[in-house]
Amino acid sequence: MSKKSRKPDNQICSNKKARHEYFIEETFEAGLSLQGWEVKAIRAGKMTITEAYIIFRNNEAFLFGAHIQPLLSSSTHVSPDSIRTRKLLLNRREIEKLMGAVNQKGYACVPLSCYWKRSMVKCQIALAVGKKQHDKRKTLKDRDWERDKQRGFKQHLD
Repeated sequence: MSKKSRKPDNQICSNKKARHEYFIEETFEAGLSLQGWEVKAIRAGKMTITEAYIIFRNNEAFLFGAHIQPLLSSSTHVSPDSIRTRKLLLNRREIEKLMGAVNQKGYACVPLSCYWKRSMVKCQIALAVGKKQHDKRKTLKDRDWERDKQRGFKQHLD
């Protein structure tokens, strides 16, 4: 496995697009309410959250747009919906804080990653502010500068 494609052992998937599109203000850990076939598919690595976002309804939080591709072997007796809305398990205070920030202050609530914690699937979600185009360019420029700087140091050490 190459250095670039490594991920932590417990990580299922991550949303790199969110870090590019938003300034991350605060992160929360939420549980996911899943069905049996979904857990089996996640264990097989069939989950993506790049297009997902969080919506609030009736004082509850839901993960909308996360895609779990069903396994043919485990979903024979149910009709799987790969992009169904999944409930996020959070404390009442956390939900109220997130809802207040999204509704009043104009924040966005986005999923950053999904990972295993013991035998449960957790989702790291964040309160975020959208970046403008010039902010995205500056971030890319800074990242390139850091990479070039590290390369320069390595060349001088050799």
